[in-house]
Amino acid sequence: MANEIFYEPGVTRHGLPRDPFKSCVVPRPIGWISSRSPTGIDNLAPYSQFNNLTFDPPYVMFSANQDMYQNRKDSVNNVEATGEFCWNVATWELREYVNASAEWFGAEVDEFERVGLEKEAGRVVKCPMVKRSPIKFECKYYTTLRLPGNPPIGTVDVVIGRVVGIHIAKEVLTEGKIDLGKVLPIARCGYHEYTVVRGESVFEMIIPGDPKQLVGLEGNAERAKGLLNGDPSGPMDSTLAKKDALAGMGS
Repeated sequence: MANEIFYEPGVTRHGLPRDPFKSCVVPRPIGWISSRSPTGIDNLAPYSQFNNLTFDPPYVMFSANQDMYQNRKDSVNNVEATGEFCWNVATWELREYVNASAEWFGAEVDEFERVGLEKEAGRVVKCPMVKRSPIKFECKYYTTLRLPGNPPIGTVDVVIGRVVGIHIAKEVLTEGKIDLGKVLPIARCGYHEYTVVRGESVFEMIIPGDPKQLVGLEGNAERAKGLLNGDPSGPMDSTLAKKDALAGMGS
C-alpha cells in the first residue's frame, strides 16, 4: 500500500534512516535493576524492556541483550549467581542518574558509587536499592528465558523474578493511592527518546460489563479470592466501587 511502510524484519528493508521497531512499542517502563555480585560488588543498570507479569503473587521481568562483544550483562550474571535483584522506579528527578548508570562499566565497578547514588539496604534480599527512588521492589530470581538472536547483540536474556518486598514512599500517596503526578516516572520511547508521566496526562476509563470481572484490573488479589469463595465483602478497589455505583444508578 502506498500510504504505509511494510517490512519483514530480517528479510526485507524498512527503508528508513533509523530502525523503527522500538519506537513502535512505547512508552516502556524502565527496569532500573540493582544487583550484587557473588564477590560483593554492587551493580545498577537501567533496562528499557521491563514489566510486571502478574500480581498474585507478583512477578516482574527485565530483558537484557548481550553486549557488542557477545557477553551477557552483569545484571544477568549477578541475578543468576545470587538469586536476588531489586527494581527501583526511575523518576524525572533521578533521570540524569538513570542515564549515567546506563554507561558500560566493567564488572568490578560499583555503579552506585560511580554515579553518586546512596544505597538503601533491602529487608528481604541482600542487594541494595536506590535510596532516593520512591518505589522499590525486592525480588527473588525465578528463571531466565534466553531468546536466540542475530550477532552481535540480538540474543537476549529475559529474567523473571518474584517480588518479595515492596517499598512505597508515603510522599507519593494521595488518599491511599499512588499518585503518578508525585512520582513522575520516566519511560523509554525509541531512539534516544524518553517521556515522563505527569498528573495531567493520566486519565481513567471503566471497562463495561460484569464488575466482578474487573478484580484483576488494579491487582486486587484479596477481593478476587473473596469472590471466588463466595464472599463479596473483601476490600473493593476504586474502579469496582465506581462500576458498582454506575450500575446502581442505571437500575
